[in-house]
Amino acid sequence: MWDFSYLCVQIQERTMDVVQLLQADLHDALAGVLGVMPEPTDVAVTPTKAEFVGDYTLVVFPWVKRAQRSPEQLAIAVGDYLLEHSAVVEDFNVVKGFLNITIRPGVWVQALREIPLDGTYGFAKPNSSGQSIMVEYSSPNTNKPLHLGHIRNILLGHSVSQILAAMGHRVIRANLVNDRGIHICKSMVAWLRYGHGETPQSSHMKGDHLIGKYYVRYDQEYRREVQELIDSTGCTEEEAKSKASILQEAQEMLRRWEAQDPDILSLWRKMNGWVYEGFDTTYSQLGVGFDRVYYESETYLAGRTIVLQGLERGIFTRREDGSVWIDLRSDGLDQKLLLRSDGTTVYMTQDLGTATQRFHEYALTSMVYVVGNEQDYHFQVLRLILKHLGYDWADRLYHLSYGMVNLPEGKMKSREGTVVDADDLIAQMDETARATAAELGKAVDLPEADRDAIHHAVGLGALKYFILKVDPTKTMVFDPKESIDFNGNTGPFIQYTHARGCSVLRKLEDGVGETMPQEVRGLSALERNLIRGLAQWPQVLRQAAEQLSPALVANYAYELARYFNQFYHDCPIAKEPDQQLRAVRIASTRATVAVLKAALKLLGIHAPELM
Repeated sequence: MWDFSYLCVQIQERTMDVVQLLQADLHDALAGVLGVMPEPTDVAVTPTKAEFVGDYTLVVFPWVKRAQRSPEQLAIAVGDYLLEHSAVVEDFNVVKGFLNITIRPGVWVQALREIPLDGTYGFAKPNSSGQSIMVEYSSPNTNKPLHLGHIRNILLGHSVSQILAAMGHRVIRANLVNDRGIHICKSMVAWLRYGHGETPQSSHMKGDHLIGKYYVRYDQEYRREVQELIDSTGCTEEEAKSKASILQEAQEMLRRWEAQDPDILSLWRKMNGWVYEGFDTTYSQLGVGFDRVYYESETYLAGRTIVLQGLERGIFTRREDGSVWIDLRSDGLDQKLLLRSDGTTVYMTQDLGTATQRFHEYALTSMVYVVGNEQDYHFQVLRLILKHLGYDWADRLYHLSYGMVNLPEGKMKSREGTVVDADDLIAQMDETARATAAELGKAVDLPEADRDAIHHAVGLGALKYFILKVDPTKTMVFDPKESIDFNGNTGPFIQYTHARGCSVLRKLEDGVGETMPQEVRGLSALERNLIRGLAQWPQVLRQAAEQLSPALVANYAYELARYFNQFYHDCPIAKEPDQQLRAVRIASTRATVAVLKAALKLLGIHAPELM
């Protein structure tokens, strides 16, 4: 597991940090009771569980032995000290060795008053950390359109980039396009054989879909030829697979490409151009982009030079057949091929070249690769090879390893044409959002153009949230119908909560500017829960950056939305007769709207004001 904490700068908060204030008082209380100053990092508090009274809880068991008291006696002594000396603590109760602490209402009011409403709460100033981080994501092959698996990759990469930028880092969003190799040649051969000059314009297909069609056609013809060879010659399946004429044509095309044959290069550029136009359309629909696009065809030779230099230095070895390897058995791994016997490169060679190029080009602090968990071993080897080559930044390469995404029906297979196409899925989510909204009577009074925009935002929000709320390391099942639910842990639920808060504020325009009181007579548990949830946002954001986990932001947004809806249902705002309490509730609503909007933006999700 990586540790990105060294990159998370201390943010100059413009708001009161209630937890830090409480921890400081607890530190003093423990020192007063124990007679020994505890380490500041030892004093950790967590939100009190819902079934108990309190805002935060301290577990006192670590100090019981030193105090020579029972857990209950120690917790009571610390609580009494706080009541006498702390300006933050209002009350406490003890459940066994758990000290549950209630914060003074005035402290919550002050914390609420200081929350900025411009979307910067919890954020560092742009580019203030002095750190430059490149995040590589998408990295598609140009032989097929983007699919559901790509969507998880793209959404993770985009959100992680947003979160790291919120921590004040300079973030370079990179895309490495795999535009060369045998898989590209397979689509090219099938198009030459069966395409009859078909183009995106003549077929009325997106370019990436058209090329993907011929990748599937290649696989179909290859399987047919293999079976025919087995039936007609009696050869083994392995022999038939190597003798199939369509495969031999693809292999010959790759050799001609590497020899820079002008006719092959011209066809390759034309067909890849169709694919890039299709990709750009999909990226635009998803609302993502890149600062730097690399192409494998332009980078693979750089890695070859690095390998040959390592060979001269004795880091790598050449075998009798001319291939070049590195022996990593002393590192607990095995031997790894870096150059084939014919001098051609492998994926590892390319990644060696691009890594060194990027650190030099952008003076990077670190590099994050968003790649599926089937490549865990690859990146482990990449770091080790770079360390053997003497690059001190090798340990700052991070593989954000994510699990596969499947459908309720099972796994996807691109060669068989059974993948879930990204464009089709986006269109399906739009339509599902439209049907669900109509069924629930949402946005029916709005003009058609506004309704269409909301349906698109809700459909995309459902897709993005459902994927991003899951721990990136876990394999997941995407269920379109479940994702669009307006209740529960879904994107539409959070979007609707944001719109509800906006609606409240529109109806209360005359009261939005009411002066916040210095103190209130009391806050209900629901009001405390909401303000405490708001106060936790900066810490959640820092943790999300440290762990490279948009799931923390997503699930925080859901919890905050849940707190707000409970508050909304049980705590009158417009009809509240107490003007001070009314002002606090309005401020709580404004802060919730601002934080939900910021959290959704980090996830790449639009926050509608009307739904």
